[in-house]
Amino acid sequence: MALNPFFLQGSASEQRLVQDLINEQLKIYGVEVYYMPRKFIGSDNIMRENIVSKFDDSFAFEAYVQNYEGFQGSGDLMTKFGVRTTDELTLVISKERYEDFIGTFYADGDDETVLTSRPKEGDLIYFPLSDSLFEIKFVEHENPFYQLGKLYMYQLTCELYEYEDAIIDTSIAQIDDNAEDDGFIIPLTLTGYGDTAKFNSGITTNYGVNTITLINDGYGYSSPPAVAISTSPRGIALANATAVAITTSIGAGSTSYSVKQVVITNPGWGYTEAPTVTFSGAGGSGASAIAGIGTNVVRILLDGTQTGGSKYAHTPTVAISTSPSGLSTANATAVAVVSAAGTISDVRLTNAGFGYASAPVITIQAPGSVGMGTGNFFLNEVIKGQSSLTTAIVKDWDDDTKILKISNMAGNFALNEVIVGSATTNEFPGMGQTASYTIYKIGADDFQDDAFANNVLIENEADSGLLDFTESNPFGSF
Repeated sequence: MALNPFFLQGSASEQRLVQDLINEQLKIYGVEVYYMPRKFIGSDNIMRENIVSKFDDSFAFEAYVQNYEGFQGSGDLMTKFGVRTTDELTLVISKERYEDFIGTFYADGDDETVLTSRPKEGDLIYFPLSDSLFEIKFVEHENPFYQLGKLYMYQLTCELYEYEDAIIDTSIAQIDDNAEDDGFIIPLTLTGYGDTAKFNSGITTNYGVNTITLINDGYGYSSPPAVAISTSPRGIALANATAVAITTSIGAGSTSYSVKQVVITNPGWGYTEAPTVTFSGAGGSGASAIAGIGTNVVRILLDGTQTGGSKYAHTPTVAISTSPSGLSTANATAVAVVSAAGTISDVRLTNAGFGYASAPVITIQAPGSVGMGTGNFFLNEVIKGQSSLTTAIVKDWDDDTKILKISNMAGNFALNEVIVGSATTNEFPGMGQTASYTIYKIGADDFQDDAFANNVLIENEADSGLLDFTESNPFGSF
């Protein structure tokens, strides 16, 4: 026989001895890392592509760092996508320890976990020494090659994890905060109750301007042109009608405007015939309109009795009680103007109506759905819009500024809609503490990945004079 008959290569006792020695050496010379299995919670059924991953389990585990002289890889690289850090880490773990300590948790099967019989590519390793997350890129399971007829360890080749909007919720703060500021983050400014604006009206007993009909919208305006209405025969300044123009852009991205609408700010009174309407200024030309007059028309009172309300995120509707004349054309209509502070700064008439016997009631829409404005959101908590049914994951919540940062948004939130939390994070299971707020402002998508991409920083430094683009061809001109 070729092999020594007095030493059994496949002896279970010898294999057990080798495995025990490997386990002991890893516990003596290794470092503690956290193994985080990837769970698939969203996939493309056509391309079989993972869309959203979740890491909500972590297992403290001993591993030997094979590249003892430092991280491997290419280090910091300048690419067309910015500066990337490509640190690599090679770890050796015990096959037995993985199967007994980690594999047993998934022995019964997990619909979200794939390939749990061994460490799999795509799982994460948290390396506490550098406070970094590494992704497993390759698992070598045949090194050393079948000593005594058995395999004893896994060699994990890992690369610094580039965040891809995965949900990391292990309930271990030093792990979860690695992805808190990374990914596509959308800031939402939230608010609670808002105050409803209130404006009062009056009527003119003499003829006032009740309609201004646009005949030609003009062109080439850089801003809204001034609107001039001929004076009232009464000879009193307050009796003169006034109006403002509202412009719209001519084509997408154009800085040239035309007149879209003319709204009445004061209908005036005492007109015996329809006044003339002229437009001037703002560099354009061609706009024209005609005015109509009526008796007992509506005017908006600006005598200090009005209240602008608060926390308006978009323009509310304005309702004015109907005219006693019974004609639809006699009913006054108006639009509200929302200030940057979220208040109603003005109410302007699009039709002042006619035939009113007394001042009508003006009703301004409340500032969106009423949110409770209470509670706190938690990291990785699922929130849901009550009208749009949009869901998202909480990245950060500032209770002082009421700014909520979210990611993994499924759908589109709407201004003034109420969002409600779920309080289903691992940190606060079953507490039932749900937050409820109204969306006041929606910020733009902001991709953040401070560990890898520094495109904005590089561009700003270049624009500040680091790169000189003023030099000409030293060998002559074309």
